[in-house]
Amino acid sequence: MFAFVCAGCGARLTTPLSQVALPVHAHQKYGNGVQLPVLMESGTFAVEPEPWGPPWRRWEEIRPDEAAARGVYAPVYALSDGAPGAIVIAPGDAQGTVLIPEKRGGGYCCGLDGADGPNVACAECALPVASRIDDCSLWQAMWLAPNSVRRLPVDGADAAPPSWAELMAEGKGTPPFEPIAAWGSRMAAGHWSNYWWSWSPQWEAAAGQALAHLLAASEGQPVIVPDGLAGQVFQRALDALLPAGPQARCAALAGPALPPPSSDASILLVPSHPQTGKTWAPAGPPPNMVPLPFGVWLWLAFPRPDLPVPASGALPAGTLHDDFDPPALCPRHLFRMDSEVFRRTLVRLPSVRRPWLSDILKNLTHHMRTSLF
Repeated sequence: MFAFVCAGCGARLTTPLSQVALPVHAHQKYGNGVQLPVLMESGTFAVEPEPWGPPWRRWEEIRPDEAAARGVYAPVYALSDGAPGAIVIAPGDAQGTVLIPEKRGGGYCCGLDGADGPNVACAECALPVASRIDDCSLWQAMWLAPNSVRRLPVDGADAAPPSWAELMAEGKGTPPFEPIAAWGSRMAAGHWSNYWWSWSPQWEAAAGQALAHLLAASEGQPVIVPDGLAGQVFQRALDALLPAGPQARCAALAGPALPPPSSDASILLVPSHPQTGKTWAPAGPPPNMVPLPFGVWLWLAFPRPDLPVPASGALPAGTLHDDFDPPALCPRHLFRMDSEVFRRTLVRLPSVRRPWLSDILKNLTHHMRTSLF
């Protein structure tokens, strides 16, 4: 457990927190005018190892060898020249901070997006220490500036990360679709018109990351994923982006509590540990492995037959209830990957230098128009 304090005066800025893996969707921008919830669970923090935030440099200003040294192997719009190691927390876990008045209206649509740099200061010494994010279509978060805060251990025994067996017993799956709210809407009786059921933003981000790894592992050959939900998520994109042919590679789900995959599976879809970020690995020499967030993997590996839905039908006489029309529990469209998470992942894989994979990246705008993304 750690608490973060101001590097200027030492004032405490957070409650005690435990470290978890950085969510795949940490930098996701979802839809337009959408109200997203808080990124981090209360009591946790995660670290962005790469530079993030202003100032930014356009790709034309960066030498290819400099980009490769930073682990970026294909063109991007811009790279951050900010300090690496930004710490993200739930806004409710911050304390002793105040908004910087002149930054309250900077670079936003419906809220704060942090585009102008830190917009939160230490209440004791006024040092800018963090960026509060609550704009529409962005996950709500507080990003602590790594050069403005220090991490201090908190007294008490550190709990070891749960084992895979413990995660299987206690972990929660991430549902593949959920109600999405328009900005400023409220979940209340009679206000369902501002909500609609859609594929989960977390799933779209996780699939964007996984698709990049699947393409790299394919080596330009067709890939077949298991039928069912995995097929709904991945197969349409794989068929569109990879050539058809008889030499298809088989991808299989693998992980704790699953039987060993068949010998013809050359690609494994495996979970990442939610706290350590480490990928589960089978015994023996592993084939190509594609990481998935644990909650997404758990739902793919052990799907629930039905999601909870608002109750319908007659109620006993005298029951107090609200009269409203519940939304239909189904997405409006076929599954689409998150294009920016896909791009961000693919440009960081050395295999993106292969011409056929580079062409997919160059034609990403076209593939977005075909609703793959």
